[in-house]
Amino acid sequence: MLKIVKTEWKLFLREPSMVVFAVLFPTVLLLVLGAIPALRTPDPTFGDLRFIDAYVSSLVVIALAFLGLNKLPTTVASYREKGVLRRFSTTPVHPARLLVAQVLVNVIAGVISIVLLMVVCWAVFDIDLPHHPLGFLVTCLLGLLSLSALGLLVAAWAPNARSAGGWATVVFMLVMFFGGAYLPRFLLPDFLNVIGEYLPPGVGALQESWLGVAPDPAHLGVLALVTLVAGTVAAKSFRWE
Repeated sequence: MLKIVKTEWKLFLREPSMVVFAVLFPTVLLLVLGAIPALRTPDPTFGDLRFIDAYVSSLVVIALAFLGLNKLPTTVASYREKGVLRRFSTTPVHPARLLVAQVLVNVIAGVISIVLLMVVCWAVFDIDLPHHPLGFLVTCLLGLLSLSALGLLVAAWAPNARSAGGWATVVFMLVMFFGGAYLPRFLLPDFLNVIGEYLPPGVGALQESWLGVAPDPAHLGVLALVTLVAGTVAAKSFRWE
């Protein structure tokens, strides 16, 4: 298992576009937004916080969504299309280990991306770090697992890598929209904000833990439920060839 994870990690690092968007892009976007003086000025709209203070949770959404819905489905679907999964099925190593390795690589890349983002938040822009670290950690983990389960579901149903990329992009755009990545969440109607708080990766719980409030168990419960249901359906309907 460790050997497979190491190999998949090396393959991940050999894809510069994946590394840039999955690991570096959220931090780069923060630096670009932070370079605009108006976005570093306290605004009553954000409760006298700066725009960059309010937008950090959406940057976390971007990192998690790219890993779970862009990288994972296309990688697994391309492995099936190229016959990699079929070859694995003829060895003592069960192909399911490859899927677990993909999720573990996502977790490693997600940790690096979010830690880098936190360091820049604190060192460059003096943005407070999450006041409820445990709640933030649990939410990030459940958020990434739920998105990865959705990504595996797409990979299970898509006939090829191109279709997987297209289907995953639709889910990715919805996650980004409800997560406030395209439009700040204060510009969205209240009912859309409520929906976004519960949908993966749980932007509501991310914001709560950042402010020092324990995440709502209902928010975490939805993430766990999506992980369980999507993961189970993906496992039962997955095709190795």
